[in-house]
Amino acid sequence: MTLKAGVVAVQGDVSEHAEAVRRAGAAHDREVTVEEIRTAGTVPDCDLLLLPGGESTTISRLLHDEGIAEEIVAHVEAGKPVLATCAGLIVAATDAGDDRVETLGIADVTVERNAFGRQKDSFEAPLEVEGLEEPFPAVFIRAPLISDVGEGVEVLAEWDGRPVAVRDGPVVGTSFHPELTPDSRIHGLGLFEAEGDDGSTSDQ
Repeated sequence: MTLKAGVVAVQGDVSEHAEAVRRAGAAHDREVTVEEIRTAGTVPDCDLLLLPGGESTTISRLLHDEGIAEEIVAHVEAGKPVLATCAGLIVAATDAGDDRVETLGIADVTVERNAFGRQKDSFEAPLEVEGLEEPFPAVFIRAPLISDVGEGVEVLAEWDGRPVAVRDGPVVGTSFHPELTPDSRIHGLGLFEAEGDDGSTSDQ
């Protein structure tokens, strides 16, 4: 069966995420079609969702204005996978630490925006990630810090003792930008190795 992946395309690295999810699908022997999401009505037809980075206040406002926000919540409630990266993680969180961001509450974490510094402080680091055999080349650009995780949230990776990747049921969130590398293993981990109700993981 061909899977439909929806990339929320109001901001961020849309084409890079589209390519990454296609590569990850191929690595898991699944064919993937990609749909860009800018208005309501597309999310319900998607098997997988990607919530890219950008500017979190703008993303959250557009998602709610366009009626996409409630569709994403319903997607998660149905147990379908979501990968939320950088500002996408901020929007997915329960607490963004900023009243200007109307979060989706699909990942039970508290985040701090731009906690890793400004654009000039961007860096790449080899990251040990739970579920990956080799380190992942994580790219941090104005990255948020995950300052607190709720009960039942699995920390998949830390950098300098701080969580930078988490899994909360079908939602995987990263502080970094996994799409800015040819390595698509994070997309595979988040979208094709979804966590079941019993806490196990299985291929879609």
